[in-house]
Amino acid sequence: MGRDLRPAPKFCVRVGVWVCLWGEVMELIVVFLSVVGLVVLVGWLKVDAFLAFIAVSVGAGLAFGVPAERLVLAMEKGVGDILGSLTLIIVLGAMLGKLVAESGAAGRIAEAMTGLFGVGRLRWGLMATGFVVGIPLFYGVGFVLMVPLIFTVAGRYRLPAAFVGLPMLAALSVTHGYLPPHPSPVALSAMFGADVGMTLALGLVVAIPAIVLAGPVFSLTLRGMECRPALLFEGAAGACRLPGRCASVATALLPVVLLMLWAVVGHVFPLFAAARFWGSAPVAMFISLVVATYFLGVRLGRSVGEVMCVCVAGAKDVSMILLTVAGSGIFRAVLDESGVSVSLAASLGLWPVHPLLLGWVMAALIRVCIGSATVSALTAGGVILPLAVGSGVNPSLMVLSLGAGSLFFSHVNDSGFWMFREYFGLSLRDTFRSWSLMETIVSVVGLGGVLILSVWV
Repeated sequence: MGRDLRPAPKFCVRVGVWVCLWGEVMELIVVFLSVVGLVVLVGWLKVDAFLAFIAVSVGAGLAFGVPAERLVLAMEKGVGDILGSLTLIIVLGAMLGKLVAESGAAGRIAEAMTGLFGVGRLRWGLMATGFVVGIPLFYGVGFVLMVPLIFTVAGRYRLPAAFVGLPMLAALSVTHGYLPPHPSPVALSAMFGADVGMTLALGLVVAIPAIVLAGPVFSLTLRGMECRPALLFEGAAGACRLPGRCASVATALLPVVLLMLWAVVGHVFPLFAAARFWGSAPVAMFISLVVATYFLGVRLGRSVGEVMCVCVAGAKDVSMILLTVAGSGIFRAVLDESGVSVSLAASLGLWPVHPLLLGWVMAALIRVCIGSATVSALTAGGVILPLAVGSGVNPSLMVLSLGAGSLFFSHVNDSGFWMFREYFGLSLRDTFRSWSLMETIVSVVGLGGVLILSVWV
């Protein structure tokens, strides 16, 4: 009768706390194993990223106890949610980039930049060329298109190819990782609800110092690097005649001008509803493609049918990129459906690390393991999304932080590493010293720029 039962509730509380903690630990372990599984499938077994995302998402969903029918619905919803807002932008961007390349406009831009900067500042001219060309062109296309120009300039003035060319390739890399309409920044903007125009404007602020430091400044250390470049590639051909320099530059930059113009108009006149339509990325890309169809196609003697063939070829080039983006949407949707996103955000929120820095670290670690910048950014974005949404961090800066992290230390598991080594005829040691270090500088400087901007934005 006189038994004291007061300690029992304390014991129950302790048990409950340990059960909760164990549950959170298990959730973190499953997420960690999912990312590791993605790394193994893509980086080691060379499984296609889209299929790897599906396999990892199914495994994670079952491990979290999501019922099979809800898991299927979550996967379908994940694909629809992310591709619904991205397909138009990515496909139209690919069409525009292909047309810029095939018409010879990219070569005209290179000539204009080289003439503008002069022989004494060739590296700065090539850097500017890579930046302008890299905005509409996907990285692989821009690389193959611009390398012959690098070799030609290096041979004409008897300069090391890496010393001359790295500034241009740094610019191509930054535009690929930071700036819309490239797939990763656009996909991350949709994921975090960031305005594409604002992401582009802030991205330009971050990109310029990153390119300058990783390009012309860093390349000064490569002046004595010996290169044995591969044979020159054949330039773009097929146009009846080449476009003018002004038309080439204006057409390539038109999407940037439209997005930034209407972003400013919408900010200054928030009640002007038309700005949201004309300033949307799909509309800006479509207008730019229509203008390019005329100035880079019809006006040069091509038929509309010939121009459309080029556009279709561009769309085919990004089919696998769209599937990779869709796979990342599946993984994110499964995390949401399982409810682990909320608890994961709460756990990560206890870390004494700024969300922008945490996102960069996640993307950088996955990049080192996998090699793919796109997969790294999208995977890290899906994991950190709940924390970022609840932290009040500017979504555009979150996109840029993940993009910067996804460029960190390219090495032997990245196709760009091998393209650079083979085309420039470098040893592995010199490839690490030049290409890998350049990518690291781009990534770290980008993070610094994002953190500085976060003080005011």
